[in-house]
Amino acid sequence: MEITVLASGSKGNCYRISDGSTPLIIECGISFKNIQRGLNFNTSEIAGCLVTHEHADHSKAVKDVLKAGIDVYTSQGTIDALGLSGHRLRALKSKKQIDIDTWTVLPFDTEHDAAEPLGFLLASRSADIKFLFATDTFYVRYKFQGLTHIAIECNYADDILRANVDAGLIPTDLKNRLLKSHFSLENVKEFLRANDMSKVREIHLIHLSETNADPERFKREIRQLTGKPTFISGGE
Repeated sequence: MEITVLASGSKGNCYRISDGSTPLIIECGISFKNIQRGLNFNTSEIAGCLVTHEHADHSKAVKDVLKAGIDVYTSQGTIDALGLSGHRLRALKSKKQIDIDTWTVLPFDTEHDAAEPLGFLLASRSADIKFLFATDTFYVRYKFQGLTHIAIECNYADDILRANVDAGLIPTDLKNRLLKSHFSLENVKEFLRANDMSKVREIHLIHLSETNADPERFKREIRQLTGKPTFISGGE
C-alpha cells in the first residue's frame, strides 16, 4: 500500500493512499495548489476525496476539489456545516459501506467537536489491504479485525500537556478542548491494545501537536508496544 503524506497537523491535513489500482485522497485541508503539487499535478487519477469533518485544517480546499471534478465523500453533517452542494458530493452514513472503484469504504462515527465527524475503514478488493484512518477524535468505540495498515492521530501526551499548562504555555480552556476532541498517546495505546494487530504491517502516527507531542518518544513507545514498524507523519 502507498501512503503519501501531503500535510499533517493543525495547519492542514491531506493524505494520498493507493492500493496499487485506485488512488484516493483523505482530507483536503491545504490549498488546492499545494494538493496539486503534492500529487505531481496528477489530480485526474484521484478517484475520490474522503473528508472526516468540516474544520478548515481538514476541508480547506473542498470546493476547489469539487471544481476539479473529484467526487467528495463526507457526512451530511459536514456537507451542511460547509454549505456545500453539487453533483460531485457523496453523503456518507456511519456504518454504511460504499465502494469507490477497488476500495470498499466503511465510515464510522468519531468523537470530536464537529457536526458529524467520521473515521474510515478501507478494504481493497484488488490487494490484501485493510486500512484504518482515524483522526480528530478522543475515543474510538469500535474494534477492528484483520487490519494491515493504520493511520491514527497521536496528538499529545498527558504529561507533556500538563507540564505546558503548569508552565503557562497552554491555557486551561485549550487543554479541556484537547481532552475531549483529540487522541492522546495514552488513548492510542489503549486503542491498539484492544484491537487485532496480528496482520498489521505499518502504523502511521498523524496530526501530532507541535507543543504537546514528542515524535521520537511516540514512535518508540508505539513500536515497543506493538512490535510493528511505526512512522511519524508530520506535525503542526
